[in-house]
Amino acid sequence: MNLLPIFLKLAGRRCLLVGAGNVALDKIGSLLKTGAELRVVAPEARPEVRALAREGRLAWIKRAFQLSDLDGNFLVIAATDSPEVNGAVYRGAAERNILCNSVDDIPNCDFFFGPVVRRGALQVAISTAGESPAFAQRLRREIDEQLPQDLGPWLEELGQLRREILATEPRGEARRLLLHQLAERPVCASEDCPSRQMAFAPRVENEAAGFADGILEEGPGFAEGLVRKAEEDRDASKAMVHLVGAGPGDPELLTVKALRLIQSADVLLHDDLVPAAILNFASPSAEVVNVGKRCGAKSITQDEINALMIEQAGRNRRVIRLKGGDPLIFGRAAEEIAALAEAGVCFEIVPGVTAACAAGAAIGCSLTDRDCASNVIISAGHHAQSQSRSPLPQREDATRVVYMPGRDLRLLAQKWLGQGLPADFPCAVVSHAGQIGQQVQFSTLASLGDAAPTAAPSVLIAGWAVRDPAGSGLPRPELATNASSPL
Repeated sequence: MNLLPIFLKLAGRRCLLVGAGNVALDKIGSLLKTGAELRVVAPEARPEVRALAREGRLAWIKRAFQLSDLDGNFLVIAATDSPEVNGAVYRGAAERNILCNSVDDIPNCDFFFGPVVRRGALQVAISTAGESPAFAQRLRREIDEQLPQDLGPWLEELGQLRREILATEPRGEARRLLLHQLAERPVCASEDCPSRQMAFAPRVENEAAGFADGILEEGPGFAEGLVRKAEEDRDASKAMVHLVGAGPGDPELLTVKALRLIQSADVLLHDDLVPAAILNFASPSAEVVNVGKRCGAKSITQDEINALMIEQAGRNRRVIRLKGGDPLIFGRAAEEIAALAEAGVCFEIVPGVTAACAAGAAIGCSLTDRDCASNVIISAGHHAQSQSRSPLPQREDATRVVYMPGRDLRLLAQKWLGQGLPADFPCAVVSHAGQIGQQVQFSTLASLGDAAPTAAPSVLIAGWAVRDPAGSGLPRPELATNASSPL
């Protein structure tokens, strides 16, 4: 169902609401905010509706609905608890070419009421075409949490400034660019507001024309200079790559900034471990390319990835290099940073939840424990086996986290035992940490070599801070849809 999202002006227009119960009350609140001339037809009404009628904010007609009630209305809502009455209202409205909404009755609706996020004049309305009002409410809450609370007053000032510019500046590219620039800047009512000074800086043709904050350099005139500055800004920003952490795989563990960048990407170069649930956030117009390398199988080399980032950034495209976990932890970010710097391409690093944290959360364990773990040692599997250290203290006070420990942990266990770690050193292997299908297996160092292979990607956590909830008396972590078992 393809719907046309529109915002209607209802101020002063006659609207009819059939029904005056709980369902109707919510629609009344929405309609009265618009300034509509509202009539309510119902034999009985809630006390709130009666009070609004006494205050003159609506007209209550105390009787059953009649088809003649539809005449002369711009909009009609049927909100009774009788499907027969609601159906009659809709059919009568259709015969009169009046738009009608029959609440919670999709076939008998010409339009839908969607949840709305408001910040003054700003309204963000959400529709699922009636498929899931609960999901629409969830989106409303998420958007409401992200939008700044002071957008309303700022938008009011911006609107006033826009009207002043439209009244004083000639139509053209310079005015259009100015309005777009102002929409990116803070605006206030003060005459000293930098945005206002920028908007109404002196214009001198064929002489130096400049803004107080240096937005416009010397040039032949205001319009030409503004257009030139906009072109310079585009050139300066065209080569940019974001190295973004996708977290352990759960879309809800993405940072807000990571989500925003994924949604705005022109090109998304992602690791093989980034799941489809996160890739689906990308725009349908985005080019999504898998540049992952797993278990030694390389479909693309690191040099080719570097070249691809640089080439796409040079084409003025928004390039997001999306990496599982955190880009700075075993994400080969150093090589990509060096390549971008050498090519003169600007970059930004956006951290993500790394697998060590997700695995610690999976087993209900703090990686740092004031009683037994004041350090965290993060290593890759092939480095962990050859780790060279000074003699171990009697009781090691570090939590060891090994990324990509491999399927056979026997050699790693032998190395650590040979370094002096005790046989009862607690261990846990976490597979697919933070994702659906997550699995947790607890062990000691002595039995670690007997572990059955775990599904990649996996993380090994070892240290006195690791406790098996099944044998420690501690509550087992809640791992919905996940498995936890001893080795």
